[in-house]
Amino acid sequence: MRDLDDTDIEILRLLAADARRSFASIGEEVGLSGPAVSDRVSRLEAVGVVRRFTVDVDRSQLREGTPVLARLDLEPGASDEVAGALRAAEAVEHVFTTADGDVTVHARVPDDAVHRWLDSVVDSSLVRDVDVELVANSEWSPSVGGVDFALSCAECDNTVTSEGTSARIGDDVYQFCCGSCEARFRERYEELDAGV
Repeated sequence: MRDLDDTDIEILRLLAADARRSFASIGEEVGLSGPAVSDRVSRLEAVGVVRRFTVDVDRSQLREGTPVLARLDLEPGASDEVAGALRAAEAVEHVFTTADGDVTVHARVPDDAVHRWLDSVVDSSLVRDVDVELVANSEWSPSVGGVDFALSCAECDNTVTSEGTSARIGDDVYQFCCGSCEARFRERYEELDAGV
């Protein structure tokens, strides 16, 4: 698999700044044609670097609820369930899971009733403590500068380097760190597909 080059990084930076920008406009900045940019973006989607294009709604303009930052100290092993419940809640803007398994959520909570809202969204038996702060200002600025992209092998989870491979198996494209991982993955996939 080819590593991401400077042009890929610049395309990602331009898309992060404005995901609605046309491929022709991006092409003018990076020295490519619109179709060439489209091909690169499609490849970035296929390998999982770009997952989706989305809209960033400034809820403060909607005047809906009180903005809060809630840090939830959770029971061990509860972070996936709690984070999933919070992501599904309408008022939530961002959910962060820390390395130690706690969850922080940025939300616009109705009626200043943070604890009542949390109880309606999350199983309270999973929460040991909650620390809530009012948010005065919030700004999200996605950036791709100063980072290296590392794809993970679909078989062993190692980092995929330029010696890795890429393969379409079924309807999806997978990345592998080496040919033997690809072969093991493909064999297991074919066995499962055949019902073995």
